[in-house]
Amino acid sequence: MTLQGKTAVITGSNSGIGLGVARELARAGADVVLNSFTDRDEDHALAAALGEEFGVTARYIQADMSKADACRALVEKSGACDILVNNAGIQHVAPIPEFSAEKWDAIIAINMSSAFHTTAAALPMMRKAGWGRVVNIASAHRLTASPFKSAYVAAKHGVVGLTKVTALETAREDITCNAICPGYVATPLIEAQIPDTMAKYNMSREDVVEKILLERQPSKQFASVEQVGGTTVFLCSETASQITGTSISVDGGWTAL
Repeated sequence: MTLQGKTAVITGSNSGIGLGVARELARAGADVVLNSFTDRDEDHALAAALGEEFGVTARYIQADMSKADACRALVEKSGACDILVNNAGIQHVAPIPEFSAEKWDAIIAINMSSAFHTTAAALPMMRKAGWGRVVNIASAHRLTASPFKSAYVAAKHGVVGLTKVTALETAREDITCNAICPGYVATPLIEAQIPDTMAKYNMSREDVVEKILLERQPSKQFASVEQVGGTTVFLCSETASQITGTSISVDGGWTAL
């Protein structure tokens, strides 16, 4: 399929899942806007290289997704937003009594509230264009929970609720809103955790991956950023035009348990 002529804004996209999604959208012909909270030369160089590789227009726009005004300004600065991918997220792990209010507020703001603010800014653009796709990157934790991740689990449940409301409000238009819910995905961040976990438990890499990281993922395989990106491209296709308000799991069977 081709997404030529469409502009995709992907939050939290200078690495990991967000960058993988941006690459697959660019491969499909969409112009892309990358984003993170930094504003480094390498961020802009990353966008330039992506544009050159796929022959699309690619830009980098700095915006702090913990700030409502910055979320809305990101969409406005993009000039167009046919495809919005809400991917930005952070994590913090602690028991509820020890979970600081500051960390709670930051995770709720970045992982959930940012999706509301960007969607609010993008929907008028999509309505003017007569077409739009909103894809929210949620998590397997939108159906299940893990101890010590109260803010993250709450935020991902909230993102799915926001997805359903957005879908209902746009159901009579050529605009859809869906959530992709990954389990563990092979990213540089996950890869960096493996050596420390090997040392902590005196385990081999294979045992750490299977018994610790992928304990709850029945396939015992990481999903890839390309698979999450490919699912995003599918949700932007004409084939998926009647898929809205739903959640698609990319979790190796985690939520089938």
